[in-house]
Amino acid sequence: MVSRTTADARGEVVVLLIGMRVNRFRAVRLWLPVMLGMLRMLRELERDPGRGLLAKVLLTASPRTYYVVQYWESKEKLYAYATAPDAFHHKAWTRLNRLERAGRLRGEVGIWHETYVVPEGSYEAVYGDMPAFGLAAAHGQVPLEKRGRYAKDRFAHRSAGAEDA
Repeated sequence: MVSRTTADARGEVVVLLIGMRVNRFRAVRLWLPVMLGMLRMLRELERDPGRGLLAKVLLTASPRTYYVVQYWESKEKLYAYATAPDAFHHKAWTRLNRLERAGRLRGEVGIWHETYVVPEGSYEAVYGDMPAFGLAAAHGQVPLEKRGRYAKDRFAHRSAGAEDA
């Protein structure tokens, strides 16, 4: 393992943060299916890499809040998965919408997501004595010197052909 590396991302980077918050621990019948549904979607995406999920990191912010940082090949592939009638996401979202319309989720479980499309030159990463993780797991990793020792150098890095775009 190389001591200090950076992500080998080229072009724009698509990041989805998606998660849930258990508002009432006793409402297990409502929040557990949300949690299990997310895990099922991740398994579905891992089995079908063509859908565009490059990497993911499962995290917890507290005993109540769980989320996933996802790195996608493109915003088009993310949107295609989110709207695909054959994907588990469609079934899970339909169920959540039905529960929400009926007022059964209010106060019981919270759900959220944030999506970022980050242009090249607006991200940089450093990993010290780490296997590929996060952005590097999604796009590969290279020795730090290949992109620059300092953050300003890594921000200034452009992949081949980026100047023409």
